[in-house]
Amino acid sequence: MDSETALELVKQGATILLLDVPQYTLVGIDTQMFSVGPSFKGIKMIPPGPHFLYYSSSCRDGREFSPITGFFIDAGPSEEERFGEAVRQLEFDRQLGPYNLGQYGEWKRISNHISSTTIKRLEPIGGDITVACEPGISQSTSKPAIEKVLDDQLKASKFATPVDSSQRRGCYYTEIPHVIKKRGVQGQELTYLNLDKTLLLENLLKKYFGGSEDLLLGELQFAFVVFLMGQSLEGFLQWKSLITLFLECTEAPFCTRSQLFTKFIKVIYHQLKFGLGRDRSNDTVGSSSTILDESWFTADSFLYRLCKDFFSLVLEAPVVDGDLLTWTRKLKELLENRLGWKFQNNIAADGISFDEDDEFAPVVVRMDDSELS
Repeated sequence: MDSETALELVKQGATILLLDVPQYTLVGIDTQMFSVGPSFKGIKMIPPGPHFLYYSSSCRDGREFSPITGFFIDAGPSEEERFGEAVRQLEFDRQLGPYNLGQYGEWKRISNHISSTTIKRLEPIGGDITVACEPGISQSTSKPAIEKVLDDQLKASKFATPVDSSQRRGCYYTEIPHVIKKRGVQGQELTYLNLDKTLLLENLLKKYFGGSEDLLLGELQFAFVVFLMGQSLEGFLQWKSLITLFLECTEAPFCTRSQLFTKFIKVIYHQLKFGLGRDRSNDTVGSSSTILDESWFTADSFLYRLCKDFFSLVLEAPVVDGDLLTWTRKLKELLENRLGWKFQNNIAADGISFDEDDEFAPVVVRMDDSELS
């Protein structure tokens, strides 16, 4: 990058001053994380808009790290006049690390629905998000692998200290009921409401999001970011709840919310592509990419079971939106290639299933219209 282009980006982009940060502290912004050196004073050339800033304190030798603390910002012009003028005069320029614009595209793909409204709705009191201060999670012995990983990391850290219940605070996520209970409804009708979450989705959109699909998708992305970058167990649980809500809808994808489901599939496609596609051989100790690991994406995981049913629903539907079909196929291919998952989609008309390499599987022949007449 030539000097004139760099200067223009410095002037147009936002600057975050992080003064007196101890050496070896891990500092991250969006999908980027690095270890602080002795001259570090902040980050420059940050594109305007929402970003997630996070850090992990280090011991003196840089080998032990605290649980990550993060918070969202909506980057814009400096609000502190004294430091703002110094930034404009480039007084801090040599001590500012540049935002890697080459990675901005992947950040936008996993955060394009997050807005300032999303941040204000969901961020905890004080703005800081850290697993150390999150409300207590059930100590069930059957917790999923990722929950155990996060718990073990927190307990193993030398920085982990008991937090008084008065200090515990979490994000203001939308409560997603796992089981639908409705007064006056029972029997088969109640069973149907729990098998197809379309009505629940519609009610939540109306009650909590003012009908805004983007706000709902923004919460899904917010939860994923604080889970992956901020190592938030609460974020993972909300992400899981929202994924479950969407993938357990059987009517909405075809009737009332085809465009929403197309956007939803695109969102989780980019989330999983980013989380599973990173090269872990160069990871910094404590970096976010150590969390989204293939080991907890087993064939008996919640995501596999939900995707298996949803893929069958969409791919075997007689009529389906073209964009939804395209993105569903892309997500299916991603999971098959990255995780080795196999989704059986050879279902005969009578409901009997066959493997592709089964010598007794029926042969399906597509005939031209002329052959049918």
